[in-house]
Amino acid sequence: QVQLVESGGGLVQTGGSLRLSCAASGITFNLYAMGWYRQAPGKQRDLVATITSLGSTNYADSVKGRFTISRDNAKNTVYLAMNSLKPEDTAVYYCKSTLGSLASWGQGTQVTVSS
Repeated sequence: QVQLVESGGGLVQTGGSLRLSCAASGITFNLYAMGWYRQAPGKQRDLVATITSLGSTNYADSVKGRFTISRDNAKNTVYLAMNSLKPEDTAVYYCKSTLGSLASWGQGTQVTVSS
């Protein structure tokens, strides 16, 4: 049974930083691509950043230069370091694991950036 558990969300002021974590279980973590997505109220869920099993990364234009995705295969954990946060980064952030047609989502963690 796949389980993805996000943590690290919270309330932060504009310009602040947060680091999100997503701990995975029930999968052979090092084989999976991992990603962070976010969904603001009334909007669709959008890609934030992804990292392949080999460590290649991809970012949404809106977060390039501010966010960094990384993974620790020994800890079965993927991270999202978020710097220079803006009010428009406010959303629920979700972790996703992907291997071919297999995909699972975490329950999400709320990030709120106050102006």
